[in-house]
Amino acid sequence: MQGRLLAALYAATVLCVHQAAEVASATQQFVAALVCLGCLLWAWRSRFTYRFWVVSLAVVLGAWAYTHYQIAQVLVDQLPAHEQNKPFKLRVQVQSLVRLAPDRRYFIATVLGAQPQGVPSTIALSWNVKEWGGPYAQAKAYDFPEIKPGQVWQLTAFLKSPHGLRNPYAFDYEGYVFAQGVRAVGTVRGTPVLLADRPEQHSIEVWAQRWRHHLREAMLPYVRDLRWGGVILALSIGDQASISPQDWLIFNRTGLTHLVSISGSHVTLLASVSAVAFAWCWRRFTWRGHALTERMPAAIVAGVLAFVVAGLYSLTAGWEVPARRTFMMFGVAVFSLLLRLPLSMTQIIAVAVVLVLVFDPWAILASGFWLSFGAVLVLVACAQWSGLALWQGQVQGWRKHWAQWKTASIWQLMITVALLPPLAFLFFEMSLVSPLSNAYAIPLIGLLITPLALLFALLSLGPWTQLTEAVLWLCHQLLTLNMELTVVLGEHDLASLPASRAPVWVLGASVIGIGVALWLRALPLAWLGWLLVLPTLFWRSPTLPEGAWRLHALDVGQGSAILIETANSVVLFDTGMRQSRDQDMGGRVVVPYLRSLGKNRIHHLVLSHADLDHVGGSRSVIERVQVDQIYSSFDVDAHLKRESRLLAAPDLSLPIALNACTRGEQWVIDGVRFAFLWPDKKILNGRVKADKNAQSCVLSVQGAYHRALLTGDIGLEQEKNLVQAGISPHEVVVVGHHGSKTSSSSLWVDSLQAQLAIAQVGWWNRFSHPHPQVEQRWQAAGAAFLRTDHEGAVVVTSLASGLHMNTERRQRARYWQNPIGFYR
Repeated sequence: MQGRLLAALYAATVLCVHQAAEVASATQQFVAALVCLGCLLWAWRSRFTYRFWVVSLAVVLGAWAYTHYQIAQVLVDQLPAHEQNKPFKLRVQVQSLVRLAPDRRYFIATVLGAQPQGVPSTIALSWNVKEWGGPYAQAKAYDFPEIKPGQVWQLTAFLKSPHGLRNPYAFDYEGYVFAQGVRAVGTVRGTPVLLADRPEQHSIEVWAQRWRHHLREAMLPYVRDLRWGGVILALSIGDQASISPQDWLIFNRTGLTHLVSISGSHVTLLASVSAVAFAWCWRRFTWRGHALTERMPAAIVAGVLAFVVAGLYSLTAGWEVPARRTFMMFGVAVFSLLLRLPLSMTQIIAVAVVLVLVFDPWAILASGFWLSFGAVLVLVACAQWSGLALWQGQVQGWRKHWAQWKTASIWQLMITVALLPPLAFLFFEMSLVSPLSNAYAIPLIGLLITPLALLFALLSLGPWTQLTEAVLWLCHQLLTLNMELTVVLGEHDLASLPASRAPVWVLGASVIGIGVALWLRALPLAWLGWLLVLPTLFWRSPTLPEGAWRLHALDVGQGSAILIETANSVVLFDTGMRQSRDQDMGGRVVVPYLRSLGKNRIHHLVLSHADLDHVGGSRSVIERVQVDQIYSSFDVDAHLKRESRLLAAPDLSLPIALNACTRGEQWVIDGVRFAFLWPDKKILNGRVKADKNAQSCVLSVQGAYHRALLTGDIGLEQEKNLVQAGISPHEVVVVGHHGSKTSSSSLWVDSLQAQLAIAQVGWWNRFSHPHPQVEQRWQAAGAAFLRTDHEGAVVVTSLASGLHMNTERRQRARYWQNPIGFYR
């Protein structure tokens, strides 16, 4: 038990280190390592009563020092500030499997040489087509040269330090690439030149990626035109790039995401089936009149084979965290057999946790780490209280099979319920059909489809075309059957329920409750532990008091999306930009953020004007969230119908309440008054000519204590008209046109008397927003000027106690975040 507690302490320390905003100094790391060594020597030489506590302290200090050291080695590899967004002549070696798209190639590379100097050793490069057809255009296929892992290329690229959107509880791109060791990202310019391809000089990692590349190249001609060809690629080599966002939504709603990606269950099933088959053969073969089992027990030989198979499959699948976990567990189990060490399953899990974190301290930040180890622990707990009922029984015939099926169903139900809290916490969604979908998908995908996909992958390398096509046909037919059932379940209105983000302590209480209910099942009333799961699933944040409001200026790049909460209502002002046919900020940022807050309904949606950086995400928002009323300065119905034609998508059913955001239009809810100050009826009716920016809706939010002003993209002329109309001071202002020099005049800034000015802008945007003079003008007037590219999402709450402001990059600062341009 003590060893398992020490493993838990190690993991907890590593997790705490990753929450730090800064890395410890080399001196602090050295001192911690020395104290750790001293504690271990003392514990070894003494018979001190509290030796376990001394060892625990050593584990904590050792994990702290080692993790900080690993972080420091990556942090030192930084692109200089004065070299940001500048061209470099690079000589690079491709390290990763290239991510394919018709108009794009993306890969991670090691820098072998650079002019000028100072380029980080590991970078991510994107090679795009020269012409971009716009957000609605079909991706144009381009004849890229074959890019293989291990190749050396000479190219020119503009490099920047990684920078991603930072919104509460959302995907952290900067942390993701930091965990991969990537310290700069770049866009290839011109035509790269292939310099060399010397396979004999490749590392094991590059060889594994090159093997995956050859498999994919051999498979692509067969699967390119198949409906579920992308899933077959994902199951066989872990390449998920061909799975569409719409398909991922189905997998999420039905709880099958873990089966589509290379999960530990795939590795376990494949290795276990291989081990069982090999053990059966080993017991039946002889050599020179002696059974092979006389020379080596079948269990040990089968275990070694399972370990090898797990390792090969994990490498082929991309060496993701769940696969690594399974490989480490197999390794510990095999070595315990070889050394005759009687390790329990929980001890094997503990050793695997430590090994995974020693080789990759950032694995603990991946959701797969928690879900993978969590599922295994639930299975262990189930096996303890159900015994061997899954495999043996006193009865025979159909009663035995019924008992086995019943036990397996209970296990699956336990895993589903036990994983609901972390899934709700991480993804803001609970799949209600997950037990049913997993009941048929786990055996179908794990035992049939995945082995067939791997067999197809191997056959595709050879000349057996007819056999390859036959295996692929059978694999795809089974996958189609599985997905037809899954799509029916996923499209049902009750397939999943949204879940808001509960505090960490609530999730911790759920985990404790699950542990009590599963591990202490024999105790009286242990089942009450399941009740602790409910707060995580149905958590709702405390409501605001009457007259209070909270403004969320989301980080959506070069665009606008602002959420205003009152006690019982939600107002959304703009929805962010559309980047491509299948991606926009509405679906990528706004909808997940609403769900994280537990908001399933938008009472008023305001679309300020027809520019795509403000309304590009409107389709996704209207499609996925209930909207009661829409205000706009343009014909929303015509805009969405045009999008439907361009996207070849069905028309949306809009709310009956479609209104113009005309000056004077207002409503009061929860003691907060919302009033449109612009545009005038003459502009909306076309009697006065005005461009789209001049037609922007301007919304004033007046609570019991403070006012906020949302200005869209209005310019100097519109500001002048509003000042002449007698606009009142506002404490919070979202500055017009992202801080462009065509807005925020001195007259406007002086009239508003703002305490806080917020500019929603994109990092290194091509318009150079916000303009330095605009920023200085607001600051000279006494306002704090916040930029979402520097600060991330800005959340401002108006209460009787005053204005309370938080920014994502300050409140949740992490050591990996881009330091360039970030001020404290």
